[in-house]
Amino acid sequence: MQNSKLQFKTQKFKKSLHFALCTLHSWRSQAGQALITLLFFMIIAITITAAATTVTMVNSLSTSSLEQANAAYSASEAGAENALLRLLRDPNYTGIGDTASIDQASIVVQVTGTNIKIATSTAQIGNFIRKIQVQADYTNNILTVLSWKEI
Repeated sequence: MQNSKLQFKTQKFKKSLHFALCTLHSWRSQAGQALITLLFFMIIAITITAAATTVTMVNSLSTSSLEQANAAYSASEAGAENALLRLLRDPNYTGIGDTASIDQASIVVQVTGTNIKIATSTAQIGNFIRKIQVQADYTNNILTVLSWKEI
């Protein structure tokens, strides 16, 4: 009887030990799965973050370039307006090679013609060059703008 009790307890112990080992093995395999899942989500998160950072940097550079181009255009218009103002004061103004600087822009103005005056204003900021050409008629002390265009 004692032997059967001992066998029963031994079998019970073996079952308990087997159950514990199976549970431990199951837990370890789930931990491996959790690690793989965590790595997968980390890779996805890093990819999304890198893509968002790249898009932000590209947009920032594009905005900076657009701002420089617009500033060059505005500076070129300022040069053309200055040429017209000088023509109003002095109808014989030629402005060949007149240079000016506004902020970061360097502006070169040329005025040619006799009655029909053509003022060309070129502004440069960094790599951006913008040109404005204004045609004006100066007759009977009246200056009339005929055309204003970017070339």
